[in-house]
Amino acid sequence: MRIHGIEDAHIISPMTRTIYIVGPSSTGKTTLCEVLAKRLGLSGSAYITEVARQVMKEKGYTREDVGNIQMQMDIMIEHLKREEAGLSDEHRIVLCDRSAIDPVVYARLTAQSSGEDQSGRLTDSQAFRAALERYRDPSSLFILLGPVTEWIIDDGIRSLERQEECLQLYRECMKLYDIPYRELGQDTRNILERMVFTIGLLNFPTSIV
Repeated sequence: MRIHGIEDAHIISPMTRTIYIVGPSSTGKTTLCEVLAKRLGLSGSAYITEVARQVMKEKGYTREDVGNIQMQMDIMIEHLKREEAGLSDEHRIVLCDRSAIDPVVYARLTAQSSGEDQSGRLTDSQAFRAALERYRDPSSLFILLGPVTEWIIDDGIRSLERQEECLQLYRECMKLYDIPYRELGQDTRNILERMVFTIGLLNFPTSIV
């Protein structure tokens, strides 16, 4: 597990309110979120999950539309609406399966093939800029999950191509937007270890190097 950040030292307060589990498809995000939600007693607006899948189903998108900037915009806006609803309900902790960063990463990933980067339509939006203020705040905790080869399962919905490139784009975006994060990958596969690691960051001061 690795720790990354912009400051030489950064403290996560015991009052951390938001947890964001992000990363390429099929890296165990939802599995970790489900374990965390159960352990922390989170439900309803305090647990934001399956937004991308629901938006795709409602609007008729498929994984072939991963490069469709309108699909990524629809996913981002819906996710941010749910984030804001969870925060406005004043839960002590809000858990998010993904974030507004994810659509940006996928827009840039597909741009590497098409040569046309439309991610600016996402990042220039007022909703995204407002989200960045939250994401940079010490009350937010980002966990980036890397690919584990044997976990990659094709369910017909998720985009599973170019996992390592996708992971690198997450790292680049987190650095570009000054969002501190922690990374878990091949060296931390046990779900209980992942859960304990994440919950530990909510309760104990952690230095970022």
